[in-house]
Amino acid sequence: MPDVSASATTSSAAAETRPSADSNPVAATMPDVIGGNAGRAFEQMSSELDMVFKDASGQGRAVDDPTAWKICDSQPGPNQQITEFPVVFEVVEVSESCEDATPK
Repeated sequence: MPDVSASATTSSAAAETRPSADSNPVAATMPDVIGGNAGRAFEQMSSELDMVFKDASGQGRAVDDPTAWKICDSQPGPNQQITEFPVVFEVVEVSESCEDATPK
């Protein structure tokens, strides 16, 4: 009987760590969305994915409507595995150039 108890404790501990791993698609690969519309990327990515849009200009503007912004960079980068959250998109307004964005 003690073996079953120890087993249950080990299984319980493993089960506690699994939900957080399973709730985030660790094996997902970041698509290449650089240069694309932030609103379109938001629609295409899983609604369960934790995403953040940051103003790449350095002005700290709020990105209230992602469709008015384009993506200059992403963390993780294109074709890299998504292992940390939130996924961060560095964006500028559609009328602006990514070249004018403040370097990281």
